[in-house]
Amino acid sequence: MRILDRSAQGIEPTPYGHALLESSLAAFDELRQGVKHIEFLADPHAGEIRIGCPVTMATGFVSVVIERFSRKYPHIVVHLLAAESAATYRALEDRKVDLAIVGMFRPLNEKHLSAEILFQEPFVITAGRQSRWAKQRSVKLAELINECWTLPPSDSLFGSVVVEAFRACGLEVPRATVITSSVPARSRLVATGRFLTALPRSMLRFHPQSASIKILPIDLPTTRRPIGIITLKKRSVSPVAQLFIACAREVAKRSIRHAKN
Repeated sequence: MRILDRSAQGIEPTPYGHALLESSLAAFDELRQGVKHIEFLADPHAGEIRIGCPVTMATGFVSVVIERFSRKYPHIVVHLLAAESAATYRALEDRKVDLAIVGMFRPLNEKHLSAEILFQEPFVITAGRQSRWAKQRSVKLAELINECWTLPPSDSLFGSVVVEAFRACGLEVPRATVITSSVPARSRLVATGRFLTALPRSMLRFHPQSASIKILPIDLPTTRRPIGIITLKKRSVSPVAQLFIACAREVAKRSIRHAKN
């Protein structure tokens, strides 16, 4: 079969060429994984790992796992790709990262992917510690409708969870003063004491601005979403990746115990 076509613009693969390239990608990647395994056997304290995760998790849970991992294995190099969820999945499928840690907002239907759930992540309503709501022992979501809100876009993954939470309580989503998908920006606005927002709970345990933010006593049971590790089913998981996964499990267990307390 012809695998290349020539034109005035140069050479490009035919459909047969693309099929060969896709197979070659998997074959050479497995060879690289084998070399990494040999290197690890020669020196179990060295190596590298590539991790993909959304930007919001890079500043929270994942950074805590990396810090703990680097203390235990200081000579292993960690490459962190922080991108949107879609780009994170694409990087995994293109074998640019060894594993992805993501919020699983929808069931994982792709047969070529494998998922391990680490913990369930609820969303919480937050206010700055200077806010009058932070001093209340009991707060109802309906009482906050006319407050100053900063929310994610309703058509985003986070936004859809927020919309579902309000509707489950029989309420319309409040009119937001600031709409942004940037969690750091919303956290900073909330810390001023003027704004309210909804955030993933684990972010407040790991985020540097959490000291100036308080979780309001409002339960949002419909917002729980699993946080999991995603890998390719037919791809060998390197020994270094296995060490990192074990470390992620440890941090997740501590996070669950902290939430219960």
